[in-house]
Amino acid sequence: MTPTKVKIVEVGPRDGLQNEKNFVATETKVELVNRLSQAGLQNVESASFVSPKWVPQMADGAAVMEGIDRRHGTIYSVLTPNMRGFEAALQAHADEVVIFGAASEAFSQKNINCSIAESIARFEPVAKAAKEAGVRLRGSISCSLGCPYQGEVPVASVVDVVERMKALGCDEIDIADTIGVGTPTRTREVLAAASKVFPREHLSGHFHDTYGQAVANIYAALQEGIEIYHASVAGLGGCPYAKGATGNVATEDVVYLMNGLGIETGIDLDQLIEIGDFISRAIGKPSSSRAGRALLAKKRDGVTPCV
Repeated sequence: MTPTKVKIVEVGPRDGLQNEKNFVATETKVELVNRLSQAGLQNVESASFVSPKWVPQMADGAAVMEGIDRRHGTIYSVLTPNMRGFEAALQAHADEVVIFGAASEAFSQKNINCSIAESIARFEPVAKAAKEAGVRLRGSISCSLGCPYQGEVPVASVVDVVERMKALGCDEIDIADTIGVGTPTRTREVLAAASKVFPREHLSGHFHDTYGQAVANIYAALQEGIEIYHASVAGLGGCPYAKGATGNVATEDVVYLMNGLGIETGIDLDQLIEIGDFISRAIGKPSSSRAGRALLAKKRDGVTPCV
């Protein structure tokens, strides 16, 4: 059941940068997206059309989408929380729009002040408009493996939201471990259940590395036949529910894993390592990628990482 080829969705330019306190220059974001697509990333989450009042880092979404050099065959995705965001995404010629819900009622109430059912209902006009416009629609389910407020999230709750996303017409659905508490056994349990109500080949794993479990969870997901994974170059992003903890799993670490398993990604790891170094220097933070740091040291200083 383990796939021989996977698609990696790069979320660094959006999910990775959105919580940076210092504004990242539009030109830097554009270069980041361009370099990622040139390195072979098939899907790059490039911008977010949300209110700049709530996410000021993403205020230049339209400029980023206008400035990028579009690589044939690459899907450029944007986050769209409402119809206003969708219309902006359409004007920006986004290939895919992303809507989001939570598998945890507590998380939904705390974050957007409504129930899961109400949050999904809000996306109905966006989903309908996307289908009419021929734009890909992706749904992301937060807290699929645990919630900072209610703790454990029942598998049945995840399946329920998968079915709701399916009814909206989502082309892909992300099973997201928002706070990184998932473990391999739980990962397999949730994905096995989700794949009974939605095509396995269109499910994706979005794992955070807060507790150092992301790569292990990806390996577990591979055993369930999952072919799509999200990652962020240099491990960009953080976890607001665990102060100082890392967030998204690093793309370099995921590609290194896949290469070791003989699973095709179409991504040039050497280029990816340089991209991780580029964006880390640009934002003034060290890379969170273990593979990226080790391989960069080996490449530049001729130092072989310890075994």
